[in-house]
Amino acid sequence: MKKGLCFVACVLVFLCMSTIVFGGGAKEADKYPERDITGVIMWGAGGATDVVIRALVPHAEKELKRSIVLVNRTGGTGAVATQYVYSQPSDGYTLLCGAENPQLYRILKLLDLDYRDFYPVNISAMGVGAFVVNADAPWKDFKELLDFIHQNPGKLKMGITGIGGLPFTATAMIQTVTKFDVVKVPFDGEGPGITALLGKHVDMMPVGIGAAQEHVRAGRLKVLALLAKSPVEGLPYPLITQYLPELEKFLPWGPFYGVWVKKDVPDPIKQKLVAAFKVAAANPEFKKVMENRGNVVLNIAGEEAQKFLNQWQSVTAWIYEAAGEAKVSPASVGIPKP
Repeated sequence: MKKGLCFVACVLVFLCMSTIVFGGGAKEADKYPERDITGVIMWGAGGATDVVIRALVPHAEKELKRSIVLVNRTGGTGAVATQYVYSQPSDGYTLLCGAENPQLYRILKLLDLDYRDFYPVNISAMGVGAFVVNADAPWKDFKELLDFIHQNPGKLKMGITGIGGLPFTATAMIQTVTKFDVVKVPFDGEGPGITALLGKHVDMMPVGIGAAQEHVRAGRLKVLALLAKSPVEGLPYPLITQYLPELEKFLPWGPFYGVWVKKDVPDPIKQKLVAAFKVAAANPEFKKVMENRGNVVLNIAGEEAQKFLNQWQSVTAWIYEAAGEAKVSPASVGIPKP
C-alpha cells in the first residue's frame, strides 16, 4: 500500500515538474523577446558581412519589436565570435551574424564547431568573389597578374582575412590548377584589407564584390576577374574561367551571409526569429542594397538552408584537401565528397 502511494506521489511530482519545465518554457517562448537581442558580427566594420547584416537587421527589429544590438567581435577567421555565441545561453538572445567561414573550421583545426552546431535563422545573401587591385596597379587583366606571380614568386603581397576566409579559399582553388606563390598578409576582415589595398600596402586581394563595389565605381580599385563561370547581372567584369578554365568545376561558388542561433534554442523562439528575418530579407530596401553591392538574395532558412550549407561545405572542404591546405581529411570530420 505504502509502495503504491509512494509511486503515485512520484508520478504527481513528475507531472508537476513537467508542467513547470515544459509549460513554463513554452510560456517564455510566447513572451520572446522580452528584452533587446545581441547580434555578434564575426567580421570587422566595413566588410561584406558587416554591410549585409547592418542592412538586414533594422527590418527584423520592426518585426520583433525589439532592438538587435550589433557588436563586431573579430579574430580567428570568425572563430572568436562563433565560440562566444556558442558559449551563451540557448535562449535566442544572442545571434551569430556571420559568413561561410565556420564550415571550414574543423578541417583547418581552428575550432571544433561548424554550422551543424547552430540553426540557420536566415541565410540572407550570397556574394560573388572578385580579384581586385588598386586602380594604379600595372596589371590590365588577371592573366598579366598571374604572369607576374609566376615570374616573381613570393613577391606579390596579397591581403587575406585569415585561414578559411574568402581570399584563402580563392587561392586554394587556384593552387589546384597552377602555382600561386604570394605573400599572404592577414587582416581582421575585408574592410581593413581594402583600406590597406587603397593605401598600396598590399598589391591584390580577393574579396566579396560587395565590399569593394563602391571603390570600384569611384575609380579607386579595379576588378581583374570575378570568381564565376558565367556573367553576373550588374557586374560587367571578366570571369576567372577566361584565364583558368579548369576552375569551372568548382563554380558557382561564393561567400554567404546570414544569422544563426544555437541548435538547442527552443523551436518556438527559432520560428519567431525565422519569421522576422524572412520578412526582413524580402524587404525592398534590403534587396536594393544587395543589388547595389552585387550580392544575390537567398532568404532561406531551416532544412533548405541546411542543404545549402552541407553542399557548400562539401565542395569547399574537398577543394582545400586537393590544394593541400586541409589540416585533416574532410572525411575524418564527417564531410562527404561532393
